[in-house]
Amino acid sequence: MTRQIHRRNAAVQVWTAYLDNRTKRHRDSRFLVHGVRPITQALAHDWPLETLLYRLGDPGLSAWAREILETSAVPAVGLAPELMADLGEKTGGPPELVAVAEYARDDLAGCELGEPGEAPVVVVFDRPNSPGNLGTVIRSADAFGASAVVVAGHGADQYDPRCVRASTGSLFSVPVFRVPGPAEVLEFRDRQVARGVPTRIVGTDENGERAVFDEDLIDATILVVGNETSGMSAAWLAACDRTVTIPMGGSASSLGAPSAAAVALYEISRQRRTFAR
Repeated sequence: MTRQIHRRNAAVQVWTAYLDNRTKRHRDSRFLVHGVRPITQALAHDWPLETLLYRLGDPGLSAWAREILETSAVPAVGLAPELMADLGEKTGGPPELVAVAEYARDDLAGCELGEPGEAPVVVVFDRPNSPGNLGTVIRSADAFGASAVVVAGHGADQYDPRCVRASTGSLFSVPVFRVPGPAEVLEFRDRQVARGVPTRIVGTDENGERAVFDEDLIDATILVVGNETSGMSAAWLAACDRTVTIPMGGSASSLGAPSAAAVALYEISRQRRTFAR
């Protein structure tokens, strides 16, 4: 029989804090996962989950939630509906299932991606302001076959529930690393080159040297996307081997970081599919 909680206690207070308290998430190396696809993806990729929290009472749980609880080895705890509502995302009624997940290693030091002859793509997001935007970039990186995402500087937290939700579960399939600035990425680039994986750093910038579709992006690429408000920092501009721009029509002044990342990642994918044919 699973444990059940009907009144707010210390454990519930801790779980609730993970919703919007970044310091407590980091202290405990724990975060919350909401939604059918993110929870399903976390389980599919064997992400370490500490607890599955489920809603007690009526209405009953869906077939999906019951199957998760019956087939997963993760400990389950039933919570009264009002307690589950406190752990939800403030939209709709109490969620039927919320997972408490553990942090993954996010240190880029020593990381190696790909083998000689392969051309991995890594996306760097410089100081992202919005957890939702970061989650969207992680989702695009997954969709277009990138090997990793790197969050540079003091920016949004990849374990913020808004980021986890926006990634639609891609957080659990694409490694996400954090670095203070360009130095760690330059060291990673040098390690890759030394391993026989020629790698260039290409930044997206409205004043880029050439259009993204005119740049050869077949080889291993570190794609840098700037901050939503100010673009790439001077340090990142200096770190880039090349900057590219995305030609636009209409009256829009810019695409925004998530859209720019998706367009550039699509172009990298397009070039590689074309070359393969």
